[in-house]
Amino acid sequence: MRYKVAPPPRSLSFLRTAREAIPLVPDSEADCCRAIQTATDVTARETAQKYLVFLQALGLVAESERGYYRTQTDPDRAALASAFEDSVFGVDALLGALGSEPVDAEAAFDTLRDEVPRWERERHADWEAVWLDRVTNLLEWAVLFGLAEETADGYRRSTDGTNQ
Repeated sequence: MRYKVAPPPRSLSFLRTAREAIPLVPDSEADCCRAIQTATDVTARETAQKYLVFLQALGLVAESERGYYRTQTDPDRAALASAFEDSVFGVDALLGALGSEPVDAEAAFDTLRDEVPRWERERHADWEAVWLDRVTNLLEWAVLFGLAEETADGYRRSTDGTNQ
């Protein structure tokens, strides 16, 4: 399953704090969102819900019939990067578009444009602007996870050798 969520980029410590706010015993989405809001500086419930789903995509949170709960694993940056690439829609295509030369967010979006599902295009008045924001967020998360580097001219594949 690929998650289409791309909340605004934050730090690894933010992800840890948000994850720790989620109980080990399954709880409702509303309660988990409220827990993220209480533990972090996220004020909007809709934004907290995006982070909850993002945590799920990264394997930090799971969902059962009874609600969301914190997983017992504590993945390192490389494991988070792998989960991000495997579980978040569009990340593999965006990373595939990055090479040694910088690519700006708009050019990266062009590689993903045809992959955006039709229903996603129809649910937003300006779907391209929405998805350009998502692509920018995904690229920033890729930088945080060590999969990409940001330069003055855009983004390129990470050269540190840890995630290639």
